[in-house]
Amino acid sequence: MSRVGKKPIAVPSGVEFTVKDNVVTVKGPKGTLTKEFNKDLVIKLENGEVSVERPNDEPAVRAIHGTTRALINNMVKGVSEGFRITLNLVGVGYRAATKGKGLEISLGFSHPVIIDEIAGITFSVDKNTTIHVDGVEKDLVGQVAANIRAKRPPEPYKGKGVKYADEHIRRKEGKKA
Repeated sequence: MSRVGKKPIAVPSGVEFTVKDNVVTVKGPKGTLTKEFNKDLVIKLENGEVSVERPNDEPAVRAIHGTTRALINNMVKGVSEGFRITLNLVGVGYRAATKGKGLEISLGFSHPVIIDEIAGITFSVDKNTTIHVDGVEKDLVGQVAANIRAKRPPEPYKGKGVKYADEHIRRKEGKKA
């Protein structure tokens, strides 16, 4: 049995969890998420805990057991706490500013990079060089942060570029004279 799949998910107070025909809806203080899961799994809410069970040991059902539990856990955590990814801008003249609900970033190009507002995502900027990407959907927050980082990934010689706050850049020595 899947180690992740058999763990129950505690539903915190203030979060409403409903299951109907394997369509899970989670409502909380941060928002609402709805997702449809595979019909082969049984999703139950008992005593304030959600459990994901599989009726048989077919390889296809075993493969999605732990994944389904993890996705439901991320939904519950997203509507109760939310997710945040922090990006740092490293380099002379690299800076960011919020523009409406979007983002305007100067990354050394001849033009500013503009990130339009995205439904379910909020941007905030600290000290012109730190960008916070917040939202309730973990995969959407991660994808938006990856798209921003892809505009100017950090380079290995001086470390300039957009990097995650907890990312370590392996540095190269450069040319020997």
